[in-house]
Amino acid sequence: MRRRDKRREVSSIAALVATYGRKPARLYSRHQEGSFTSEDIIAALRYFRRKVGRPLTIVWDGLNQHHSAKMLDFVARHPEDFRLERLPGYAPDLNPEEGCNGVVKAELRNATPDSVAELRAQARASFVRLGHHHDVLAAFFHHAGLRLTGLP
Repeated sequence: MRRRDKRREVSSIAALVATYGRKPARLYSRHQEGSFTSEDIIAALRYFRRKVGRPLTIVWDGLNQHHSAKMLDFVARHPEDFRLERLPGYAPDLNPEEGCNGVVKAELRNATPDSVAELRAQARASFVRLGHHHDVLAAFFHHAGLRLTGLP
């Protein structure tokens, strides 16, 4: 029997950027086969920082890679680029990015990719589609109880 469910074999990391000035909420993401290491997350943070063009507030949950010495050292060496905010151990309702994950997972629920590479492509396409819905992205912040008014 051929295994068709490859969902757990692709990992995604996303940066959900709040509305500021006249710019709408935005979504950036990276995807890879297997799990993200601390080095992968550092590379993603550098990518997101270049794309956003302003300092990032990183909202992290309890994932082990978020607490690694390598990760904490990297963020400490770049205080002008990154600010850390920690969530309680399990608090998906407080993390606006979890809304993005929920939409993508729902969209891929009935996906039947023939390979892990195809699943990765489908996940990427789903994040790209979601990124065009700026009002939905802004709603994820509101759902988490965050007001977007007053941002620079």
